[in-house]
Amino acid sequence: MIVDLPSSTTSTVNKKLVELRERGGVLALGRVLTLVVVTDDGSAIESAIEAANTASREHPCRVIVLARGQRKAAARLDAQIRVGGDAGASEVIVLRGYGALAGGDAGAGMVTPLLLPDAPVVAWWPEDAPAVPSEDPIGQLAQRRITDALSSRNPVKAFEQRRAHHVAGDTDLTWTRLTQWRALLAAALDFPPHDEVTGGLVAGEQVSPSTDLLAGWLATRLGVKVKRSPASRGEGMSLVRLTRASGPIELIRPDGKTATLSQPGQPDRLIALARRGVPDCLAEELRRLDPDDTYGEALAGVDAVSRGRTAVQV
Repeated sequence: MIVDLPSSTTSTVNKKLVELRERGGVLALGRVLTLVVVTDDGSAIESAIEAANTASREHPCRVIVLARGQRKAAARLDAQIRVGGDAGASEVIVLRGYGALAGGDAGAGMVTPLLLPDAPVVAWWPEDAPAVPSEDPIGQLAQRRITDALSSRNPVKAFEQRRAHHVAGDTDLTWTRLTQWRALLAAALDFPPHDEVTGGLVAGEQVSPSTDLLAGWLATRLGVKVKRSPASRGEGMSLVRLTRASGPIELIRPDGKTATLSQPGQPDRLIALARRGVPDCLAEELRRLDPDDTYGEALAGVDAVSRGRTAVQV
């Protein structure tokens, strides 16, 4: 069910939610958090709502979408409520603010009355995010702040902002996309021979924040020199090589779908390692509401990574 409330107020939205709950049995009970999605008004809204709905099946929540409209228009709030089959396991409230209501402070003022009482707040910017999310009016309401440098208009600049202004509670989906890579590499080091890793090489697309971040993670966790180089082919992350005296551990994904894990004393293994979608990454991030210290260490570790200019053959 979708209910449109043009030229509305947050008070009207709250009253309508209560009415829907009483009339149709739409429950807000059992919601574990409030997810605030901040984006510009446009076609990207629906994909963000779809991702939030998918994640809500694992984490029932109230989703508030703050869609910033034209700033030169007259001040107006157009609201929309989605429940039932149009909202996954959540209730979705879309707030389209125009004019003065399209600003950050005004957006926080509209969101605050709609937050679930005594429930954590998570802010998510699916595309461009503030340079300092923790100082943004919406970010100040949240315990966790999720960004996505890869989806911004300038991924390199966005990633540098994440590194420069990281505080506890910040995370980025470029980090979440690495979960399977990190798990496979950690598991490979558990197999004998247990030689010390003496160096590392990470290769991927020229513009790939996840590739930079994995190199930083390896440099921090292993305490060795790691080189980050472009790859001859592949999307995103393509290759990781850990050098040891007994022979290298290599995890190679040339096509963005299937990887090959090679290590001394073990047969090569083919592994399904497709690039993760936003709904999957968002659901993972909502599983934890405490600061991700390992992510912060990986960001800091990027400074210790050396850069290679020659493309690595994959």
